[in-house]
Amino acid sequence: MLSRSIPAIRGLRAAKVSVQPIVRPNLTFLTPRLTFSHYSTQSARLADQRAEEPVAWKGTCTDGGATKMLIGEDWVESTATQSFPVHDPSTQRLLTKVPQSTPEELERAAQAAQKAFHSWSKTSLLHRQQILLKYQHLIKQHLPDLARSIVLEQGKTYADAFGDVNRGLQVVESLCALPNEMTGAKLEVSRDMDTYVRRSALGVGAVICPFNFPAMIPLWSLPLAIAAGNTLLIKPSERDPGACAILVELAHQAGVPPGVLNIVHGGVDTVNFLCDSPVIKAISFVGSNTAGEHIYSRASKNGKRVQANMGAKNHAVLMPDASKESALNALTGAAFGAAGQRCMALSVLVTVGKAQEWIPEVVQRAQQLKVANGFEEGADLGPVISPQAKAKIESLIASCEKEGGEVVLDGRGATVKGYPDGNWVGPTLLKAKEGMSCHAIEIFGPVLTWIHVDTLQEAIDLINRNKCNNGATARYFERNVEAGQIGINVPIPVPVPTFAWSGNKGSVLGGHSLYGKLGLEFWTQNQTVTAFWKSEDAEHTKADVAMPVHN
Repeated sequence: MLSRSIPAIRGLRAAKVSVQPIVRPNLTFLTPRLTFSHYSTQSARLADQRAEEPVAWKGTCTDGGATKMLIGEDWVESTATQSFPVHDPSTQRLLTKVPQSTPEELERAAQAAQKAFHSWSKTSLLHRQQILLKYQHLIKQHLPDLARSIVLEQGKTYADAFGDVNRGLQVVESLCALPNEMTGAKLEVSRDMDTYVRRSALGVGAVICPFNFPAMIPLWSLPLAIAAGNTLLIKPSERDPGACAILVELAHQAGVPPGVLNIVHGGVDTVNFLCDSPVIKAISFVGSNTAGEHIYSRASKNGKRVQANMGAKNHAVLMPDASKESALNALTGAAFGAAGQRCMALSVLVTVGKAQEWIPEVVQRAQQLKVANGFEEGADLGPVISPQAKAKIESLIASCEKEGGEVVLDGRGATVKGYPDGNWVGPTLLKAKEGMSCHAIEIFGPVLTWIHVDTLQEAIDLINRNKCNNGATARYFERNVEAGQIGINVPIPVPVPTFAWSGNKGSVLGGHSLYGKLGLEFWTQNQTVTAFWKSEDAEHTKADVAMPVHN
């Protein structure tokens, strides 16, 4: 909610992210056949000359070759005949081919994870903590490499790609206090008898990642799972697997043993294997409702623990007493940043009373945003992920007119000089009514649906009738709205890892959080022990005067 009744956020600018200082990455270090004809700006060429010594990553590829799997300690090419092409969404240039891992390869990966679990789960918390400390340092060191991979495969702007990695990095940093987060409980229930609860690992888990956050979502699961003593099979999105592969390789460099992390690839066949394999005890998923409901149903029937974070339709209420400049800039950035491809993107604006008079200024700000390749200087939003995604977005825009609404600002047909084949959709504003397709369906593009009501209570009721409630953007609103994550003068209220992610209603199945204390609870199980030691049986031995280390 945006209102002056709570102090406004200052200094917000539409779709601008400060990532200073940054060094743009070398655009050729993974791709000897990649030329700068694909990236036309002089600034990109100069940035390449300033880049640090390149790193040859083992699992990712951008020259049209095959993306590799990680099974145990080996990065291997699949023997599969089926693959998924990954194209640069700005140019349609083929970057890599992601295999549909074969049943035999999937089973090998599961067995490697199960074998590694027996030793990894017995390591101490302090040992795992030291690895996480090294891991967060390595991620910071290779941030430009990760950001570059995201821009190439997913299409984000370079600044937004940095944000993708940094929001995931916060989870790793929070786990550097791992011993405090994993403490159990103990009580002397009787003379010489103690009952205590300890948190132990589940076993082998699986993480199924979406395309829109290639680094952040793996980092919301991977460090939590292994910190708790589990091992993993990770399935990156078949649309942009590069950043996840880099993150796993960095984990190995930090000291994670072979087999603790394994990468498998594919589509429905791989997902079904993860749901059905008796080796796998838990699945964490982020993605669409269709996939999430399938995974939750199938895996739950097989006795697995599942958390499925799915679609959203996030509403912001704009009150007429809001701090106007801050509110409009915040709305513009939250609606159109990342080309609207965020699960917490602002997709519905609800104006109350005279706040509707500010709509022309929302349009003006949206028109000023620069649609461009993510490596271009000043780019505010890049392309959407695929031609199919573009077609769906444009179809939902068209549905607004067909159902009696109005296209106030039309981003269809957007073009970018030098990139004629990009999946471009410009910022779009739709005037609609509740229940229209553009309001009911998650568009997942740079489209803001505007609905006007007369009172705050009408706005709250409208939001509460929506089936998906990841977030809603003081006090009366906060107490009465049913969204899981509520922003007061904060347009994208994603909590820091000290707190738990809390989407609700149709946005989540499984009742667990991706991170925070509830995230660790998902990846652990309680063991309650009752022990009896007779005090008279105690034996006295020679004292050890050395300082105990407890490794």
